[in-house]
Amino acid sequence: MRRIKAIAAIALVIGVGVPTSTAMALDAKGGGVTATTPYNGDSGVISVYDGSDDGDSGKAEYYRQASAGTKRTLWNHSGYKTRVISGSGSKIIKFRACDDNDWASDDCSGWKAP
Repeated sequence: MRRIKAIAAIALVIGVGVPTSTAMALDAKGGGVTATTPYNGDSGVISVYDGSDDGDSGKAEYYRQASAGTKRTLWNHSGYKTRVISGSGSKIIKFRACDDNDWASDDCSGWKAP
């Protein structure tokens, strides 16, 4: 019985001390544009993928933890089927994706919090 308790205690310590997964990426889709964060496992990085073959740019609007009152924008002007990636910074706390529409309102997702 003592041995079982010791093994259980060791398993508990290992389970608590070793992380078992990385942050799960969250997508926001506005029109044909997808914003993803955390990107590549980094909670301070966001990406914008333009999946819309309409000739218009895509963007992600987002807020970082260290500057929660400042809205930032990451543009993808590279065209259809391309992805741009932000630099690393403090954790992204809120974001959305927008498909820019010349002469009309942008198609934006709702705001998401990772």
